[in-house]
Amino acid sequence: MPTAILTGQPVPGSSIESELRSLGFDVHLASGAADTETLLARAPGEERVAVVDARFVGHPHALRLGLTDPRFPLAAIPGAVTAQPAARQALTRAMARENSAGGGTALAVDSLADRITAALDADGADVHRPELGRLVAAVPADPQARNEARQAVAAVDDEAVRLKSAVKARDGFVTTFLISPYSRYIARWCARRGLTPNQVTTASLITALIAAGCAATGTRAGFVAAGVLLIASFVLDCTDGQLARYSLQYSTLGAWLDATFDRAKEYAYYAGLALGAARGGDDVWALALGAMVLQTCRHVVDFSFNEANHDATANTSPTAALSDKLDSVGWTVWVRRMIVLPIGERWAMIAVLTALTTPRITFYALLIGCAFSATYTTAGRVLRSLTRRATRTDRAATALADLADSGPLAEAAARGLRGSARRLPAITAPAVALLGGAAVVATAALTDFGGPWPLVAALVYVLTSAVAVARPLKGALDWLVPPFFRAAEYLTVLVLAAKADVNGALPAAFGLVSAVAYHHYDTVYRIRGDAGAPPQWLVRTVGGHEGRTLVICALAVLLTASQFKLALTVLAVAVALVVLVESIRFWVAAHKVGAPAVHDEGEPA
Repeated sequence: MPTAILTGQPVPGSSIESELRSLGFDVHLASGAADTETLLARAPGEERVAVVDARFVGHPHALRLGLTDPRFPLAAIPGAVTAQPAARQALTRAMARENSAGGGTALAVDSLADRITAALDADGADVHRPELGRLVAAVPADPQARNEARQAVAAVDDEAVRLKSAVKARDGFVTTFLISPYSRYIARWCARRGLTPNQVTTASLITALIAAGCAATGTRAGFVAAGVLLIASFVLDCTDGQLARYSLQYSTLGAWLDATFDRAKEYAYYAGLALGAARGGDDVWALALGAMVLQTCRHVVDFSFNEANHDATANTSPTAALSDKLDSVGWTVWVRRMIVLPIGERWAMIAVLTALTTPRITFYALLIGCAFSATYTTAGRVLRSLTRRATRTDRAATALADLADSGPLAEAAARGLRGSARRLPAITAPAVALLGGAAVVATAALTDFGGPWPLVAALVYVLTSAVAVARPLKGALDWLVPPFFRAAEYLTVLVLAAKADVNGALPAAFGLVSAVAYHHYDTVYRIRGDAGAPPQWLVRTVGGHEGRTLVICALAVLLTASQFKLALTVLAVAVALVVLVESIRFWVAAHKVGAPAVHDEGEPA
């Protein structure tokens, strides 16, 4: 149980002890700085510890935000400071310094907790200070100030603020106006019954899988049920994050599950629609795979651009300034958020079209909408990059190299080209990545299945991929390299499976791309969590993007269409097993050791 040390006797009528106990703290009273230091030393080292001024007046949710958020090793609000086990030593040092300076005498007029926080700042510690907004957190110095602070607490509805803050700060139109107004109350209902965000996330996944199963029936009733259940799944998807923010139940495992399950739900639903269409005699597997490829490439554009500019210096752009000005006009904010077709708008469109039309029409609308939004966002980011004065860091270059997913073939060739590559123009990396990818996809599409030319093009693709990553990816447009690689690999699989023209080839290709895409998403989530890229043995085992592309092209040349379908299936299963086992092992281990939890509050997916 975490420990809270109250520095002094609570003021008569104060509820600070009961509020701390309601937050799960074991409360101890200290008579002075020396006693506080003694109690701090006795507190269990494997638990959180907090030092709170006994005169504290504020909202319970202000205490919750300041003392219970698991994402931050050190945190403070006026009158209170807390440390998790990882930062316990820093807190102990700051406490010892204050005790030594004060001579262990009774508390001074100012707050000991605030003096400890100031000492932590002086030591260079990273102390998180949550945004309290209208919430009150104060240490009144006299009865009049205490009375004013209590009146300020009474004037603000703590629960209303807590419910409002449970909603993501930046979200799409559908989520903001059609889901969040009631899903936040579902989150509160879950919190009061002891449900965890991970349980709600799992319920959302199960609901989406049932929706996919209903779509797979191929009946009108099944399609209607699928649309309704997909919306229900999205409501639960919003609820899990709101529950995490409402109750501050963040976790490493939860962040990973939330991100991973979103992709699994959407792509499983695509497969369900394709199966349902097949039952009605319409083969839309190519459209389903195309939708998955387009959506995945959209996401990697977002990830790569953000990583390239995450910590860039002198990071200014006239285009970004214009965007900020447009965001200052209310209606343009929502139009711009809807144009990018975030998850709320996307799932609402899919659900309605599933219920009212056919899978083919649903996929056509999805492809057109996603293509338009991808063009809009990518063009804007290219323009920003060309007009931006920024210096990319080594960290950004490393992140882009990890997102590129280069295998042993490209790495070996890149080492030999490193000296020559440094003399090439800055545009070389994205240009050769685009040309090499376009060459292998076009060759696969324009030649007969079984011919040797796709294999030749794949060999060229290995070489161009090596040139693209032969020097650090710090150029203005180098963030385009990973998306070009993703598009080349995925589209090559799609085109060759379609050219095989044998029943079952496209579903097998869908499974293979799903497994590879999972590996690429897993790489993103590790980088976002500052956990580094997947281990090199994993990247080498699954071949890297250029190695898999070469193998797929070689199989298309050497095997018959039926054998090619079987090979795709075996590859899909093998890649899925390897990447899933390693991914689950990593995230469960990270959760057990208390790695920082990362929850996305930025662009809606």
